[in-house]
Amino acid sequence: MTVSSGSAGWYLRRLSRMGPREVGGRVGDAVRRRRWRSAPPNCPNVPDARFTAVLPAGTIAAIPPDAAKRLIAEADRLMDGHAEFFGVVRDDLTDPDWWCDPKTGRRAPSGYAFDVPYRNEDAVGDIKQIWEPSRHQYLTVLAAAYAVTGDERYAERVAEHLRSWWAANPPLRGVHWISGIELGIRLLSWVWIRRLLDGWTGAADLFEGNPVALNQIWHHQRWLAAFPSRGSSANNHVIAEAAGQFAAACAFDWFPSSERWRSGALRSLERHLRGNTYLSGLNRELATEYHGLVLELGLAAVAEADAARVPIPPTVRLVLLRMTDALAAVVDNRLRPPRQGDADDGHGLVVDGAGTDRWASLLATGDAVFGRLAWWPVVTGTDVRTPLLAALIRPYPEKGTVPAVTRPASRPAHFADAGMTILRGPEKIWCRCDGGPHGFLSIAAHAHADALSVEVRHDGVDVLADPGTFCYHGQPEWRQYFRSTLGHNTLQLDGGDQSVSGGPFLWTRHARSRVLVADTSGTSDGGTARWCAEHDGYQGSVHRRTVELSAESQELRVVDEVRGPRRDVRLAFHLGPAIAADLVGNSAVLTWIVDGEGRSAVLDLPGQLTWRAHRGETDPPLGWYSAGFGRKEPSTTLVGTGFADGTEGFTTVLGFRGLGAS
Repeated sequence: MTVSSGSAGWYLRRLSRMGPREVGGRVGDAVRRRRWRSAPPNCPNVPDARFTAVLPAGTIAAIPPDAAKRLIAEADRLMDGHAEFFGVVRDDLTDPDWWCDPKTGRRAPSGYAFDVPYRNEDAVGDIKQIWEPSRHQYLTVLAAAYAVTGDERYAERVAEHLRSWWAANPPLRGVHWISGIELGIRLLSWVWIRRLLDGWTGAADLFEGNPVALNQIWHHQRWLAAFPSRGSSANNHVIAEAAGQFAAACAFDWFPSSERWRSGALRSLERHLRGNTYLSGLNRELATEYHGLVLELGLAAVAEADAARVPIPPTVRLVLLRMTDALAAVVDNRLRPPRQGDADDGHGLVVDGAGTDRWASLLATGDAVFGRLAWWPVVTGTDVRTPLLAALIRPYPEKGTVPAVTRPASRPAHFADAGMTILRGPEKIWCRCDGGPHGFLSIAAHAHADALSVEVRHDGVDVLADPGTFCYHGQPEWRQYFRSTLGHNTLQLDGGDQSVSGGPFLWTRHARSRVLVADTSGTSDGGTARWCAEHDGYQGSVHRRTVELSAESQELRVVDEVRGPRRDVRLAFHLGPAIAADLVGNSAVLTWIVDGEGRSAVLDLPGQLTWRAHRGETDPPLGWYSAGFGRKEPSTTLVGTGFADGTEGFTTVLGFRGLGAS
């Protein structure tokens, strides 16, 4: 069933997931929006504003040459007007239209911000395409290129685009004043633009000497203080809002309200960093891309605090430390983390060129800030962001320690609170097993119906893949598919999802999973690692799955059991886009290429089911892989159909023995 996010039914379902406090807060927001429409305030006079949050001497010189080279190449592409946002290639970035969606050709309507129907693609276009350039992260790249080269062309282009944006988007007018996460990230970009342009003679006139810039900065912070994400929406959005406002209130501390804004943002940041993060260090949204976003935002906020000498609660650094250790624990041998839950390619701070590995960059920053542990994977890549952040974040008295914290002595493999288990075997086999909660908060906005799904890689190559996300708005059939049960490597009963969707970012009933066994040590001594979990998402039946990874046989064995009455079954295995499959009966030979060398494996599928390969189908969607937001490509999905009557399980064996030339 496709559910609109603008219908009366959706609003009722959304309201049902809120508590009284959240409802009261949203009523207050509605009253405030009406009042602001008729009485827009003015920015107070700021006669003596000065920017002092500069980089320490020698910081730019510490940037590795190859990272600087990638940065400059990216900046030159941007100077020529070329960019790509969510799979859409643009060549108009020399003079962008801030309200135009290049994908549909539509322009967002003007008027009071809170009247713009931004969820309606027919009226607005693809809102993500409109919002993304206005995060101004491509301008932080240009500003970083100026800092590295001293070439004023980059600085002048940044100034030109900021003045253009400020003129086109006065406070509270239009589509860019709707969403707090956009305002928060934009503020963080402005802080870094001003910092990176500090050596340019026009920097002060662009920012602190510019009444238009001061008005924009003041109104952004006033907006964020008035309309924080609340209750069931207090996910990664509230982190971005708090981090952006805190950064601006530290670096642009020019206004009478700056101290109040800074204190409020810091309280919110500390509270919600803890609330959004399990004690194990994994993000509670169980969406890996948002783990990266929140970690980036948190590190950037700490950098601003230390640059401004603003004390922050120890829990802030503690949460970021745990998040960094957790990231180091779950990545595969190519430093790729799980592909779990929603992903929209959101970043907190961008100062690097194309080809820079996001996850290696975060681990490099973690090493510089906290110190790497002996079991961490080795990071060989370089980036621009790490030396910039490390120059601002004050070192600890003893590198690698935080008071009263015991860090893992060996690499964790089972995260009980998040329900994530990583099985590692020989031949660089990596397997993620999902037995965790459906998602975060009552709406679980970024969750997928993926209970008991598995994700398997060999040497970093997706063999049994999580297909990804692809889109949020405007294409409901694709949004539904990529977060459906059939869109994951798990079992579907009676054609339905394990959890019930009430809209594109709303789940009204959540499947409950529990892990029964998580023995991850077996493969280290040549034995077998074993995981077992079950969920109750199919009312009247229980789906139990057991996964075993044998070091000796180099096999991954998956056994699915359905306890309950006879029901229709579909069991899906999504192959990565690099995998070719030759399916004969219930056995598939899988082949792929790694570093120019052919590889192969055998997937033996349950004989009780009838198997068929699907690839690139559209009615309905099936057989697709999304490497990033807005992008999709055909891939092979093997689907077995039949019945479950509770008498026997379905056994699947993925054999890697003799992995080699295909």
